[in-house]
Amino acid sequence: MHARFAILILATATLFACTQQEAPSAPDPQTLLQAIPAASSAEYEHIRDMKTWRNPYLIVRSDGVAIYDVADSAEIRLKPDELLPALAKLPASNWPYGRVVAAAETTTRTSDQDAAAIRRNKGIIGGILEGAHIAVKWVPTT
Repeated sequence: MHARFAILILATATLFACTQQEAPSAPDPQTLLQAIPAASSAEYEHIRDMKTWRNPYLIVRSDGVAIYDVADSAEIRLKPDELLPALAKLPASNWPYGRVVAAAETTTRTSDQDAAAIRRNKGIIGGILEGAHIAVKWVPTT
């Protein structure tokens, strides 16, 4: 009887010793983005030439959204639900105007379905950004 009790105690102790503590979860993207100061429209409203825009620049596409990487002249294509995590990974130096992005619709439209998908994604992206308290400077498509 004592042997069974000892085995039970040993098994229980081993189980507790081997249990790992859960690592604290990383902050969600929205929380990380809140660390960026709120946008000041006085900082960016006067900008007309988007080549001088220094905050993130988004391109709403029929298949989602892209963050335009000025340094590489490349689009980083994302699904709408990947946008906030991608923005949260950007360094603070990418947000000199505060929590604001410029956004434009893609100029590539091959059909009425593409145009409808772009309008739908524009609404989705706008809602995601508004929910994260990120201002949007919508730029006319040229």
